[in-house]
Amino acid sequence: MSKPFDMELFLAGVLTGSHATRQRHLRQAKIIQAEIAERWQLQTPWAWQKKHVAWFLEHSLNQRSDSTRYYYFLTVRLLARRLQKTWCFNH
Repeated sequence: MSKPFDMELFLAGVLTGSHATRQRHLRQAKIIQAEIAERWQLQTPWAWQKKHVAWFLEHSLNQRSDSTRYYYFLTVRLLARRLQKTWCFNH
């Protein structure tokens, strides 16, 4: 039996800002994780590649407002920093 992935623990080292900002990043990271897990069965960010995150940004957010996409982009930057990746995305 394996434990579910703890996104809060995963991002703990890179989360900064107010309580509301940290909660928003956690909520959005969990949404990103759920969408990627549903599409590719990759349960943890350690298994993600740039193409998975790019897919999320392009397909899951294409009907969202510019501000929503920007906030998700900020969350993706935190995830990339935590994974020590140099991913760059156009927003």
